[in-house]
Amino acid sequence: MKPDAALDLQIRRYREMTGEQRIDLALELHELACEIARAGIKNQYPATDAAGIERLLNQRLSLAGGLFRLVKP
Repeated sequence: MKPDAALDLQIRRYREMTGEQRIDLALELHELACEIARAGIKNQYPATDAAGIERLLNQRLSLAGGLFRLVKP
C-alpha cells in the first residue's frame, strides 16, 4: 500500500471511531510515550528509583508545555 493510500485509510478509520474511542486511543498512545520516556530515563540514570523516574518524567512533560503532567496517587 502506498503512503497516501495508507494515510487515507487511517483517516477514514479515525472518522469511523466514536469520540470515546478516539480519546481512549489518545490515552493509550500517551501512556506508551510515557513508558518509552521512562525506559529512556532509566537508561540515562540507572540508579534512579521508581519515584525518581516519575519525578524526572513529570519534569520532562512540564518542559513540553505542562499539558501532560502525570498525577499518580
